[in-house]
Amino acid sequence: MTTDLSEALWFKSSRSHSTGECVEAAHLPHGRVGVRDSKHPSGPALVFGGAAWDTFTAALRAGRFDLPGR
Repeated sequence: MTTDLSEALWFKSSRSHSTGECVEAAHLPHGRVGVRDSKHPSGPALVFGGAAWDTFTAALRAGRFDLPGR
């Protein structure tokens, strides 16, 4: 399935650093969320369904992707 992202309003996290190495997200119709590399805004983007995005962000908050020793 192809999603038209031409009018998406992309934003970076308030925790992003000024180094430019971060991702951007966009709230899309039907509760979906787009994610792309901020260094390549015209490159590919991932699109997540709302439930998948909620599960992913809950896992992030719970530290499930933290590297050991950091």
